[in-house]
Amino acid sequence: MLIPKLPWPLLVYDILSTTVEAIEAKINKYTRKYLGVPPGLSDVAMHCPKAKLKFALKSILEEYKCGKARLLTMLEESDDPVVKTVQPSLKTGRKRKITEAVDEAKECLKMKEVFDQTKWWSKTEGKEKRDMIIDEIRNKEDSTRIQKAVQQPQQCQWTNWDTDIQRSLTWNDIWHMAPLRISFLIRSVYDLLPSNANLVRWGKKDDPTCPLCQGRQTTEHVLSSCKVAHSQGRYT
Repeated sequence: MLIPKLPWPLLVYDILSTTVEAIEAKINKYTRKYLGVPPGLSDVAMHCPKAKLKFALKSILEEYKCGKARLLTMLEESDDPVVKTVQPSLKTGRKRKITEAVDEAKECLKMKEVFDQTKWWSKTEGKEKRDMIIDEIRNKEDSTRIQKAVQQPQQCQWTNWDTDIQRSLTWNDIWHMAPLRISFLIRSVYDLLPSNANLVRWGKKDDPTCPLCQGRQTTEHVLSSCKVAHSQGRYT
């Protein structure tokens, strides 16, 4: 596939972060179309590893950040004194500066060492230290996605599902599942099914009530909460 081949040219060439964002937006557009979900499906749902329905998709922008951070730390910690003394300058644009991200990750690791973490920042070196920086940057990206998810009460209701078990949707699962089943699975988790409540929200209908029990017909109501449907044996 093309996506695993992208990080290398993004690493070795001076490509701005805005260009990488445009590439990721284009990839996400066609991925949504392939999965049979609406264009409004949040990027958080596609790339957040802590979501209840986890996709086998990597964020190109996150891989870009981690690759540039790894390259910067390798140059700073080089055994060659000439390379080490020269301050490396990686062009990533004004929107995101990789030096600030690496410095922030280092400060977070130093603070975690104060709070008695299992890995000691001051006692590591070489590849292990670089891996700790990359892991910290990935954790920061995950935290940003969770913060964005909390601000999306409709699609990201899974943030309040404490007892549900996470399910991973691998590429093997996608290839062996029927297209309509994949679409229904994703839409049901992220509340994108055409229930009456959603149709009213989208401006397609005026009445959000359930035709069976006259309650508000949300996705949860259709799938598991309508008492009349249960009494008539309509199980989903």
